Amino acid sequence: MKTAEIAQRFLDYFEKNGHTIVPSASLVTDDPALLFTVAGMVPFIPYLSGDVPAPYARAADNQKCIRTNDIEEVGKTPRHGTFFQMLGNWSFGDYFKEGAIRFAWELLTSPEADGGLGFDPKDLWVTVYEEDDEAFELWQTVAGFPAERIQRLGKDTNYWSTGLPGPAGPCSEIFFDRGPAYGVDGGPATDDDRYVEIWNLVFMQYEITNVRSKYDFDIVGELPAKNIDTGMGLERIAFIKQGVDNMYETDQVRPVLDKAVELSGRTYGANHDDDVRFRVIADHVRSSLMLMSDGVTPSNDGRGYILRRLMRRAIRSMRLLGVDGPTFAELFAASRDAMKDAYPVVETDWARISQYALAEEATFLRTLAAGESILDESLGQTKAAGGSTIAGAEAFLLHDTYGFPIDLTLEIAEEAGLTVDRAAFDTLMQEQRSRAKADAKARKRQLADTSVYRDLRALGETVFTGYTDLETSSRVLGILVDGVPVDRAGTGQIAEVILADTALYAESGGQVADKGVIVGPGYELEVIDVQKPVAGLISHTVEVTSGEVGVGQAATSIVDAANRRSARQAHSATHLVHAALRDTLGKTATQAGSLNRAGYMRFDFTWGQALSDATKTEIEEIANNAVRDNLEVTTRVLALDEAKSLGAMALFGEKYGDTVRMVDIGGPWSRELCAGTHVSTSAEIGLISLVGESSVGASNRRVEALVGLDAFRSLAAERALVSQLTSTLKTPREQLPARIAELTASLKAAEKKIAAFEAKALGDRLPALAAAAARVGDALVVAESLGTAASADDVRSLALQVRERLGSDAVVVALGAEVNGRPVVIVATNDAARRAGVKAGVLAKGAATVLGGGGGGRDDVAQGGGTDASALPAALASVKDALAS
Repeated sequence: MKTAEIAQRFLDYFEKNGHTIVPSASLVTDDPALLFTVAGMVPFIPYLSGDVPAPYARAADNQKCIRTNDIEEVGKTPRHGTFFQMLGNWSFGDYFKEGAIRFAWELLTSPEADGGLGFDPKDLWVTVYEEDDEAFELWQTVAGFPAERIQRLGKDTNYWSTGLPGPAGPCSEIFFDRGPAYGVDGGPATDDDRYVEIWNLVFMQYEITNVRSKYDFDIVGELPAKNIDTGMGLERIAFIKQGVDNMYETDQVRPVLDKAVELSGRTYGANHDDDVRFRVIADHVRSSLMLMSDGVTPSNDGRGYILRRLMRRAIRSMRLLGVDGPTFAELFAASRDAMKDAYPVVETDWARISQYALAEEATFLRTLAAGESILDESLGQTKAAGGSTIAGAEAFLLHDTYGFPIDLTLEIAEEAGLTVDRAAFDTLMQEQRSRAKADAKARKRQLADTSVYRDLRALGETVFTGYTDLETSSRVLGILVDGVPVDRAGTGQIAEVILADTALYAESGGQVADKGVIVGPGYELEVIDVQKPVAGLISHTVEVTSGEVGVGQAATSIVDAANRRSARQAHSATHLVHAALRDTLGKTATQAGSLNRAGYMRFDFTWGQALSDATKTEIEEIANNAVRDNLEVTTRVLALDEAKSLGAMALFGEKYGDTVRMVDIGGPWSRELCAGTHVSTSAEIGLISLVGESSVGASNRRVEALVGLDAFRSLAAERALVSQLTSTLKTPREQLPARIAELTASLKAAEKKIAAFEAKALGDRLPALAAAAARVGDALVVAESLGTAASADDVRSLALQVRERLGSDAVVVALGAEVNGRPVVIVATNDAARRAGVKAGVLAKGAATVLGGGGGGRDDVAQGGGTDASALPAALASVKDALAS
């Protein structure tokens, strides 16, 4: 049974049983506490917690998920994958334990010919929470399940909570017994790979508080509406139904594994280590494909870092299989072909996805080449010093700074007959993880507990009137101070105010929040920010500038009209620039993010190289021609599928509901899904002036522009500057570039002459410096300050000349100078001095410490620097002191 067929059988069954079929949410969640959708329940959290009323009593879905906390287990067990699909059925205050058990049992054990999954009951086991007698009895009465195959387990396995105050409850898990060939008898309690968990039924019935850990908390009481949250692992069902040993050999994953086998020339099933690598490649390539299809791009932080890590682990695994060159073109194409029937976007968006994948692979292959060069130098130095172990700090530097994998460091070191201080490396890694966890915990503590909005959201969805009105009368539904509900807030306090209706735009879709005020009887509030803490609820962060505001009072929201006008201009200009980019560069130049505020727009898009001046001018001209043509701007609210069929552009990773707002500028020329505020006709934008274009990561570019009056002011300032230059240089405007180039060339020639004079002046000091050599211990030492110098290279050159002039006895030369206002010390040693144990790097580092900086280098020549030029004499004296001791 194919994976897609299993998913369809699940959805068909629950649709037949009165469930609304909900499409999968994006892998990119809008939950601020999470980077990704890590479980099937994430999109339903607002409904399960009661923060937002559920739009349906029953639902079912097939949710895409990404989870990387067990990334080291990928490939080693039959079930661990970073990307997986979770089938779920949900009840929001409708059916409870009996219904959940009945549905699960019927679907699992009904014959395939009747639309079921055809599991033999004798192959199944069940676990329940050790205190849940009700579930234990229901499994026997509803499913006729034998008591001897129902096991009671503790909170660590059979109790669900988020680890935060809120809903929680016991769960019941269904396991498939793979048979004695896969492990010992004894059921799921043995925690053996023989028993594969295939479905988890969570009975969300309690409210918890005083959470001390995920499994240590106080139960306040039962929830007013009990919910059902289930999760069936699609990949796990697939590998069982397809008769293979693990999820990596299923129909949606195996093609990538087979392609890796073909490219490497090695055999799958012949070597355990190679098998793990093949599985890692298959899993990580598929996960990367799916992440990029939802708009994630490789970067050094957040979601982009997770994607980059997955891709680089795949590259590393191919490397360990003996393949040094690029392979992503073929591996990603294999994954695309395996996934496109279930997720057509991986094919329709293939040009963009492959562009990112190939660029990231090329970058990391260069990283590997650079890392190997650094590692080779470290290996050589270790061997030269008679050592046998690469320091853990050096291996960590390669890993942390250069992205060079530790297992490649181990492999290359072993080939060179050396080892790596793995214990020291692991210690440094653990310290880094501890810092990261502390940062994450601190971030999590700073996140608002959205449960405080639950009662407010239950009063209804905030009505946004700002598309048509800049002033709206309403009433105060709630007030929060420091996240705690209060009845009123007085002068000087910062508070969150929830209104039934508002004209103020909440930050979303790249557009920043409106500025404005909220006024009412006897009070005035200055609006600091406007956000949507939960879906459908708009919260205003305000400062009470006068009076006292209370719950239930009348309130009028008033938008700063000038600021809104400029923000609308900027947002509409962003749409024009996007359309102009696609006209100029082609359809693969798609939006990757934006920011719009009054007078300014920033637009990120997929593109692999810098734009030429001619291209930037063309984009700017197309956008401004659209302004000149006074194109009509229209908005329509329609079904998401209809909007997509009309060619509306959507921002990757953005979450859209069943109905969306589509903005047209000039008809289909610019057609995007957008909830922002816009002008009525393009001429209202006024002017678009591109002021910057830069890289924001591999295959990502950014253009910035000023809009409207801000653009005019910027161009007026440039005009004034040009006028000043023409006056000062007595040159017509059109001749300014040539005149400035001429002056620049003259200046460079003058600087070159001055540098030559300074270098000669330093060179003339060579005899005197050599004559100043004094014996310190067994070495001839020159430690002198040169005053000022044009560059550190001049000082280095002179130090080497002095060293050569002093002959073959042990020689140490330390010269100091002030270069561009900062002190520099160069230390040079000859062969005889180095044989005696004198190292230039050590001496330069010591001198730099005196200067308030750092330094080091090779044993023969090294450099140090700092911030305190007045300490040069003392720094040079420290060289002599070190030699004397």
